[in-house]
Amino acid sequence: MKHIVLVIKGFFIGLANIIPGVSGGTLAITLGIYEQLIGCISHIFKNLKENIKFLLPIGIGAVLSILSLSKVISFSLENYVLPTILFFIGTILGGLPMLLKKVRGSKLSISNIIIFLITFGIIILLLFLNGENSISFENMSIGNYLMLFVVGIIASATMVIPGVSGSAVLMTIGYYKPVLDVVKDLTNFSNLFSNILILVPFGIGVVVGILLIAKLLEFLFKNFEVKTYYGVLGFIMASIIAIVYQNLIINSSFVFSIPSLIIGIILFILGFGIAYKLGDK
Repeated sequence: MKHIVLVIKGFFIGLANIIPGVSGGTLAITLGIYEQLIGCISHIFKNLKENIKFLLPIGIGAVLSILSLSKVISFSLENYVLPTILFFIGTILGGLPMLLKKVRGSKLSISNIIIFLITFGIIILLLFLNGENSISFENMSIGNYLMLFVVGIIASATMVIPGVSGSAVLMTIGYYKPVLDVVKDLTNFSNLFSNILILVPFGIGVVVGILLIAKLLEFLFKNFEVKTYYGVLGFIMASIIAIVYQNLIINSSFVFSIPSLIIGIILFILGFGIAYKLGDK
C-alpha cells in the first residue's frame, strides 16, 4: 500500500511539472515527501537499496503522468482553462496545513518575514519575463544538443525548488512547447529516433540538475529549517498568483463562463481533498 501511495504522489508531481505556473517541488512538500525526497537524492549511494525503494515508485508515477497526460493537459489548458487551473490551486492549498505545521510555534521574526517577502518577490518578478520566443528542433547541431543539456539542468533545478515552476521557466526561455510536443510525439511513436535524440541530452541535464540542487536544499533544511520553510511559503503563495496570471489573465484563449466556474469549484474541492489526504500519508 505504501508503494502505491508513493506512485500516486509521483503521478501528481509529474503532472505538476507539465503545468506552467505549478511547481513539482511545491506539491512534493504539500504531499509530505519533499525532505525525504531531497535526502534520498543527495545520498543516493549511502543507503542505495532503501533509497531506490522510495524513489522508484515516485519516478514511475511521475513518468507515467508525463507520458500519459501530456496530451490531456495540453488539451485541457487550451479548452478548459479555468477548471484545470482551479484543480491545481486546490491541490496546492490542500497541502498548506501540513506545511504550516513545520513553522507552527516558531517566532515570527523580522528575518523570517524578509525571507518570505524575498522568495515571494522572486516569483512575482518572473511574471514580467517574456516567454513568447519559441525554439525549433529541426536541423540540430552539436551546439543545440549541448544547449538542451543546459536547459535540462535549468529546468530540473527549478522543478525541485518549491514554488518555482520548471514549465514556466521553460516557457520563459522558449523551450516549453517544443519539449512538450516532443513528449506528445513520443507517445504516438512518431519520429521516434529523432525525438529520443532530443530527449536524451535534456534528460541527462535534468538528472544532473536535480542532483546538484538537492545538495543545496538539503543543507538549507538541515541548518535553517524554519527560515527555509518561510522561504518556501513565500514561493508557494506567489506561485498561486503566477498560476492565475499565466493561465487566466494573460491567456488570450481564456473565456469565462458560469458552467466552467462551477466545474472548477468542484475540481478545486476535489484537488484540495486529495492533497490534504495524501499529505497525511
